[in-house]
Amino acid sequence: MLTTLLQSGLDSAVEAVETVAQPQEMTMSLFDLFLKGGALMWVLLALSIIAIYIFGKKWWLIRKAGRIDSNFMKDIRSLMLEGKTKSAINLCRRYDSPVSYMVETGIERAGRPLSDIQTAIENTANIEVAKLEKGLPALATIAGGAPMIGFLGTVMGMVQAFFNMASAGNNIDITLLSGGIYVAMITTVGGLIVGIIAYFGYNYLTSRISDLVFTMESATIDFMDLLNRQADAVQEDRMTGKE
Repeated sequence: MLTTLLQSGLDSAVEAVETVAQPQEMTMSLFDLFLKGGALMWVLLALSIIAIYIFGKKWWLIRKAGRIDSNFMKDIRSLMLEGKTKSAINLCRRYDSPVSYMVETGIERAGRPLSDIQTAIENTANIEVAKLEKGLPALATIAGGAPMIGFLGTVMGMVQAFFNMASAGNNIDITLLSGGIYVAMITTVGGLIVGIIAYFGYNYLTSRISDLVFTMESATIDFMDLLNRQADAVQEDRMTGKE
């Protein structure tokens, strides 16, 4: 009887110890984690919205600027060789593209010195590229600044955690430090996420703009070559007429 009571008491004590020793699972939603990050998380949220807005707007503009028929320059060449200048200008106005703006500028200045025409085309190209690149510096700033803001939040959180430990005196609890650390690290994670999104978005947009600039340069070369051929043909006709 006594043995049975002792065994029952021992089992109860073991179960109580296991219940106390068993760690309690902590569950927290993303929104709760966001709120734990403090005021700087709202700054990072605002920066992420700005970055997504700039990326979406620039992606649409660059995509729109690149929409042009692959036979556009061939059609322009044919119309110019046939002397249909107005038809060539109308063809340019069908497209809302930097390439068509450049070619239209060159056609409208046909008959002037080739150097003047090329300068006008290059000025138009520079204006169009500047429009496409507007806003990209802000995206680059977010890519570099968001991780720094996140790191600032982490440092501030660590300072607060150690301050709480110092204020606790002899009643220091490990959860006091560990809780402060994980809360402080939330801002670093948020800053890195925003920075990575902005960084990849910036590089993607700059690569698309570089591709478009290459297309514009190719169109400029083709158009100037067309004008050179026309100038050579006119000069040859004059020489033939003199003979």
